[in-house]
Amino acid sequence: MDVKTLCLGLLSARPASGYDLKKEFEGLFKHFFPAGYGSIYPALADLAAAKLVECECIEQRGRPDRKLYRITPAGMHAFEQALRQSSPRHRLRSEFLATLYFADLMEPERLQELLEQRVIEMRETVEDIDAIVKAQGQQMSGGAHFVAGFGAALAAAATRYIEQHESLLFEQPSIKRQATA
Repeated sequence: MDVKTLCLGLLSARPASGYDLKKEFEGLFKHFFPAGYGSIYPALADLAAAKLVECECIEQRGRPDRKLYRITPAGMHAFEQALRQSSPRHRLRSEFLATLYFADLMEPERLQELLEQRVIEMRETVEDIDAIVKAQGQQMSGGAHFVAGFGAALAAAATRYIEQHESLLFEQPSIKRQATA
């Protein structure tokens, strides 16, 4: 699934501005599908050009017009088709894990700092998700609630794994790596 398809999905629930969509991506989506203005606004422009969304400009006093996007019937059909035809995969891209792969080349102090920071971030993720669930309460769909729980469970499991297995990173002998000419 791409940003365009996710924008259609979010707009299927209610009209929203690009700013509103960014807030959605910063909420429950942030732990598995981050997106910023640089991908949201081009996606909305493409969707509007394809007549999958409509844009209404709402005047605001002393500020630029607010653009409110609504999904069209064609957009809803496209989104439903995407849901039927997708083969979603759960991919993990982690700079943290890529860095730790080379733990044998790192100073122990730096390694410990990275682990501690990651544990803090994972705990904050669980707190953020819990706050979103609490704030939205009964307004959350079953899917949103499932995704929130899944994200919190992954973050909690990652925290436990780090705490229980970090010694592996400090017990292994350093591997001599050589640059090739």
